[in-house]
Amino acid sequence: MLRSLARAAANSKTQRWRVASTSHYSSKPTNFLKPDPRKPAAAAAAFAGDAVSDRQERLRLLAEDDKNPSLDVAPNGRPLFTSAPSLSSLSRQHASTYFKFTKEGLNSVLPEGLPMGMVTEFQESMRTALLVRQSFLDLRDNFRRVVDPPMWSSNAKGVKVRKQVVLDGPVSCGKSIALAMLVHWAREEGWLVFYVPRGKAWTHGGFFYRHPLTGLWDTPIQAAKVLEDFLKYNESYLKRLPCQIFDPIPLGEGAGVGWLKDVDSLAVTEGTMLYELVKTGIEDTHAAVGVVVRLRKELSLVKDMPVLIAIDQYNNWFTFSEYEEPVTIRSCRPIHARELTMVNAFRSMMHDDMMVGAFSHSTAVGKLRKDLPDVPVDARVMFPRYSLEEAETVCHYYLRQRLIRHEVFSEENWKKIYFLTNGNGTEMRGLLPHMNTQLRIVTKVHIKGPQQREETNLKISWSATSLQFGTILI
Repeated sequence: MLRSLARAAANSKTQRWRVASTSHYSSKPTNFLKPDPRKPAAAAAAFAGDAVSDRQERLRLLAEDDKNPSLDVAPNGRPLFTSAPSLSSLSRQHASTYFKFTKEGLNSVLPEGLPMGMVTEFQESMRTALLVRQSFLDLRDNFRRVVDPPMWSSNAKGVKVRKQVVLDGPVSCGKSIALAMLVHWAREEGWLVFYVPRGKAWTHGGFFYRHPLTGLWDTPIQAAKVLEDFLKYNESYLKRLPCQIFDPIPLGEGAGVGWLKDVDSLAVTEGTMLYELVKTGIEDTHAAVGVVVRLRKELSLVKDMPVLIAIDQYNNWFTFSEYEEPVTIRSCRPIHARELTMVNAFRSMMHDDMMVGAFSHSTAVGKLRKDLPDVPVDARVMFPRYSLEEAETVCHYYLRQRLIRHEVFSEENWKKIYFLTNGNGTEMRGLLPHMNTQLRIVTKVHIKGPQQREETNLKISWSATSLQFGTILI
């Protein structure tokens, strides 16, 4: 069993994904308040109230639509939603259809949190459903072949099986969502998955210091959070897996409590389970970083079940962190991510373990070179944006979810938006609701001199390919 150590700073609480509330509360009755069009603040408040009422009305209409299955039709009469019960049962024939999730299921299988792209999609569409893309099926089948190789040779079929994959591609092409769906599928299959939905958090914020024995920089607050997230879903597995490495784990400086006196290592005895090891790292901030490093080595030795390491925002581990080391009184040296103990332990793909990392270009870490250190040359896979067939299904899905008005929807209009955005899912979702609509915005213009202040109505007329502005003086 593990040696008992002094407890340190309290662990941060878990934040699960929840749909943001759209309700607005006020201590004063609102029915007596009438917005003054001459006051921008009042006009903005009135617009916000209209947005809330529109959302509530849309929710009511969608609840009525759910009672009519004839509306769930994709282009060419195909079903809009797949009837497959799980991600494991999806096949090529289910591509370009939508798979329905439940909020409870997502919070249970992905307790570490969902990528922001997935959360935004659920909020805007008002349904927990995602498009089944062929690129995701290819990614899933790649790791399925690693664990259960087919009878035929993969080379004969022209399919190369990769144990290490780096998902790259344009902004908003769905890399993070595909990675989260892959983790969901792997856990359905009974795999032990180490999932990091926000790799940037490993290199930003919190307490950091240089460990005198390793020369690397430890981040004990992040380490405790990583262990907490790993334990949420995998607790039952870890209680059955014994530790296979019994070398002492070096202790470090605790967050806000300094070093322990007369204790510099944590003894691991035979019979210790991985659950006990992880639990100790959570409860003792001195051992957190050392336990994370030891956990990486233990994962490579697990043979009772497949193990997958999935890292989102993986590109943040190949650039500089937020931390700096003082060099002189007036200068500091930026610390690279590879100098961080946890990143140094998990970043490398030069091993035989299954590992997938997804780049997140929205984190703006800069352009990386093609050949990355510690990554196999053939590991990078380019993830595509929506194809024309996928975009057609997406547009009909948004039409079904009343994100687009029926009276303005047409094949010509959605294709214009598709080619305008080059298949960018985020931009398409933002532009489709404004298809052939007009917005009227009241602004105020201050003119110096003898002329009086005049109010101007700015009329914005949206077309599928351009914005046209006109100004009318009242």
